[in-house]
Amino acid sequence: MRKMQKQCFFVFLFIFENLVVTILGYSSGAPSSVCSSMLPSHNANPQSSSPPYSLTVGKSAYSPGDQITVTLSGNSYTGFLLEAQQVGGGNAVGSFNIPSNSVYMGLGCNGVPNSAVTHTSSSSKSSLSFTWVSSSSNSLGDIEFRATVVSSKKTFWTNVKSATVKANVVSNNPSSNTAAPTVTTTSTTSTTTQQGSFTKNSFNISSSGCGVTKTCFSSPASCDPSTSSSCYFMSSAATQDGIQFEIYGQTNGYVAVGFSDDQKMGSDDIYSCALNNGAVNVQHVYSIGQSLSSPLSSVNVSTIAASYSGGVMKCSFITKNAISTQQRSSTNTYFIFLANGPTSNGNMQFHPSIPIISPSKIDLLGFQVASGSVIQDPLIKAHGALMLIAWMTTGSIGMIIARYFKHVGKGKKIGGKDIWFQVHIFLMIMTISSTIIAFILAFVSAQSWSGGAHPVLGCIVMGLALIQPFGAIFRCAPTDERRPIFNYLHAVNAVIMKVLAVATIFLGLQLLSSSSTSAQWTVKVMGGFFGWECLIIIILDVKKFLKRKAIYENVSKDRLEPLILIIYIIGNLCFMIALLTGIGQT
Repeated sequence: MRKMQKQCFFVFLFIFENLVVTILGYSSGAPSSVCSSMLPSHNANPQSSSPPYSLTVGKSAYSPGDQITVTLSGNSYTGFLLEAQQVGGGNAVGSFNIPSNSVYMGLGCNGVPNSAVTHTSSSSKSSLSFTWVSSSSNSLGDIEFRATVVSSKKTFWTNVKSATVKANVVSNNPSSNTAAPTVTTTSTTSTTTQQGSFTKNSFNISSSGCGVTKTCFSSPASCDPSTSSSCYFMSSAATQDGIQFEIYGQTNGYVAVGFSDDQKMGSDDIYSCALNNGAVNVQHVYSIGQSLSSPLSSVNVSTIAASYSGGVMKCSFITKNAISTQQRSSTNTYFIFLANGPTSNGNMQFHPSIPIISPSKIDLLGFQVASGSVIQDPLIKAHGALMLIAWMTTGSIGMIIARYFKHVGKGKKIGGKDIWFQVHIFLMIMTISSTIIAFILAFVSAQSWSGGAHPVLGCIVMGLALIQPFGAIFRCAPTDERRPIFNYLHAVNAVIMKVLAVATIFLGLQLLSSSSTSAQWTVKVMGGFFGWECLIIIILDVKKFLKRKAIYENVSKDRLEPLILIIYIIGNLCFMIALLTGIGQT
C-alpha cells in the first residue's frame, strides 16, 4: 500500500513538474529569468537548422528617443521572446511600447520595464509587429534585434536576428573651433545651447513613452506638448550619462522644475530653461526659503537641445548631479514643482503665479505618469475671502451709507448717535478688522516678502486703513471751524483706499486665474461686481443732484432710497457669493 502511494506521489510530481514547465515554457509567456539566455524551459535543445522566421526593422539607423517598428514573421509559431541588444552584447536595451489588450506583454530585464516582449498565450501566430523605443542616451551604439521563436513545445529556434541598426552619432561636446549648432524653430528667435544640441532641424518634446521609457508630470493630465502649447510638462529618464530631463511650458522668461521633500518652497533643487539675450540657457539653482541661490556650476549639466518660439519654452538636458534637498532621498522620489516667470540678466525672478505641484511624491526613474495642479494654501484662500468681504461688501455698504443715507431714519438714535452713524461705524470696524486678519494670514502663509504689485498695494491699503479710524477718534467737534478739513481728508482717504483695494483684489484674482484654469472666470465676475457698484453710485449721485435742484419730489424720497439700498445689497451679495465660490474651488 505504501509502495503504491509512493508511486502515485511520484506520478503526481512528474505531472505537476511537466505542467509547471509547460506553463513557464511557453503557454503564458517567458519569465524574466531567461532574459539573458533567451532559452525556454522546454527540456529540449534548439533547432540547428535555419529558422523559418525573420525579423525586419523599419529603420537602418536611429537616434536617441527614436521609435523603430520590428516585425516577427514566418511560419506559424506559438511563442516568442524578443529583445534589442547591442551588437556583441547580451543585455536587453531600450524598451517596447505595450498596447492594451495586445497578444504580447512586456518583460522587465535588468530592472528595466518592457525591455523585452513575449507572448501571452499559445495561440497560433504568423506575423506580429512591435514598437521599440531607444534610450534617450546616445551611448547604446549599434544594435540588433534577437528573438527566440517557438513552433511547438520541443521545436524552437534561438538567435533569430535582424539586420544591424546603426546609431547616429550625436556629439554633446562640440570642438572648440566649431560653433555649437543651433536649433531651428519657426520663431524669429533662434536659440543656442550652452554645451551642444541636436543637429536635427527640428526639436520636439512629446508624451510618447510616458510610463514606458520615462516618468512624466504635467498639467493638465491630458497634456501632450507635441500637440498643445497651453500645457506644462516635464519628463525624466535614466541614461548612462545621468538623468535626462525635458521641460515644456508657456513663459516670457523661464520655465523651471523643482524637486522637494514637501509641497512648500524651501530647500529645493531647481533646474530652469531661461531666456538670456535671445538664447536659452539651462540653469541650476537651490532655493533657500523663498529666495534662490546664485546659479550653481553647470559642469555636470549638458544641454541636448533648447528653443523658445511663440511664447513657448522647451529644453532637454542631462545632469550628472544628484538631486539635493533638505532630506537626502535614496529612492529618487520627490514632490515636483513646475513654475514659470520672468528673468533678469538671464537669472530667474520670483514667479508671479502659484506653481503646479504634484499631489504626492513621484519616482523620477520609476516610469510614472502623474499630473498636478495649483495647490492653494487654505490661509491664502481665507486671505482672499476676507479681503473681498471687507472691501466689496462691508466697506462698500458702509461708505455708501455715510455718503447717501445720512437722512434715513433721521431723529432715531442708538446709543445717543444717529442710526446711520452707528451702522457706518459697525461696518467700517468689520472692514478694518477683516483687513488686519487677512493681512496677517498672507504673511503667515508666505513667511517672507514675495514681491510684486499685489503685496505692495496690499500694504498701502493696510496702512491707509489704520489711519482712518485714528483720524476719526481724534477728529474735532462738529461745530469746530476745522471740521470741514477733517471731513474732506476723511473722504479722500476713503476713496483712495477703495480704489487701491479694488486694484489689489483684481491683481489677486489674476494671480489666482493664471495658476488655475477653473478660476479664470473670477476676474470677469469681479469686473461685473465693480461695474455694479459704479452703476449704483452714479444713480445715487444723479438722485442727489436732482434733490439739490429741487427737481426730485419729496413724496417719493422715503420709498425709493431704501429700495435702492436693498437692491444694491442683494446684488452685492450675489457677486460676493460667486467670487467666494470661485476662491473655494481653486
